[in-house]
Amino acid sequence: MKVDSLTYDNVHEPMYVMEESLLRRNLSLISSVAKAADVEIILAFKAFALWKTFPIFREYISATTASSLSEARLAAEEFGSPAHSYSPAYTDDEIRDFARLSSHLTFNSLSQYERHRDAARQANPDISFGLRVNPEYSEVETELYNPCAPGTRFGVSCDKLPARLPDDIEGFHVHCHCESSADEFQRSLAEIEKRFSPWFSQLKWINFGGGHLMTRKDYDTDLLISLLQGVHQRYPHLHVILEPGSAFAWQTGPLVSQVVDVVEDKGIRTAILNVSFTCHMPDCLEMPYMPAVRGAEVVEDEDSDAPSASPHIYRLGGCSCLSGDYMGLWRFDHELEVVENVIFEDMIHYTTVKTNMFNGINHPSLAFLHSDGELDILRKFTYDDYRNRMD
Repeated sequence: MKVDSLTYDNVHEPMYVMEESLLRRNLSLISSVAKAADVEIILAFKAFALWKTFPIFREYISATTASSLSEARLAAEEFGSPAHSYSPAYTDDEIRDFARLSSHLTFNSLSQYERHRDAARQANPDISFGLRVNPEYSEVETELYNPCAPGTRFGVSCDKLPARLPDDIEGFHVHCHCESSADEFQRSLAEIEKRFSPWFSQLKWINFGGGHLMTRKDYDTDLLISLLQGVHQRYPHLHVILEPGSAFAWQTGPLVSQVVDVVEDKGIRTAILNVSFTCHMPDCLEMPYMPAVRGAEVVEDEDSDAPSASPHIYRLGGCSCLSGDYMGLWRFDHELEVVENVIFEDMIHYTTVKTNMFNGINHPSLAFLHSDGELDILRKFTYDDYRNRMD
């Protein structure tokens, strides 16, 4: 069916909608950065794994990154190329399949490397081994997302590396960003080189991980390109890889929801929706951050008097039984009515891979809006999806 991407007024059910024009905008920018900087930029499934869109991705990139065996299978079977794989802990029963499905396999520790290298090599003689290293530097302020926080379980610090790496360790993987700027990368790159450049001559590749939010409007892509070109100039033998997730799906589509009721307590009006923050937008509670709502503005003062002092102010409540399944407050320009749409912006990255069925609440449908305005429903979820989780 044809839809108006501004209002989605003929959509009457919860739905994540990825918009083709916005996706291609991001892919074009990422492809241009990769070409200008002479680096490889690949898609991290941990942020986005809607495999029915992979034919479009393949027009712009050639590889992906996986952190579980299921993601590695998705890379090989649906994207059509072996994965760049990293896991904090490979297991004995999975390592051979992991290696068979991967072109690059990064170990989180030297002990993991020693335990699994032989089995991985037997499964895939051509695989390239890497080691995750910990630069002990990150500007990520939210502890939940800081991979370099004290006591981190991720990577090997420079003081624990041998002067001579094992002969078949060909790369370093460094991840210390989260929706970060090029300025932050500039500072972290200096720390990475200060700690790890003595080993660079022994490597063939370096992966600077994810978190490079190059598709954000204020991101300085010229600086990013310049920094990456500088790496090439200093270490011309190194193949450079970046694996952002959010950057690919950043602002590529909304979550469309509907009002099912409006309730009031102590002067606070809550519009109850047929979606859930805890089930469908978990980062809003984990981070937390306030999502943008189309046609509404955030009310900064959440004083109990604020809602009654101005019209059309609502807390938005989810449909689960979790008491904290709400956010607010937002000011609308009209009284909300039951069945009208409330549209959450930028709800494609991380949401679709982190949804859960707490309370037996269905996932929103997955849809793709073609550039011509035609909406394709890619997947609807049913009771069987919930029931089969308990088999």
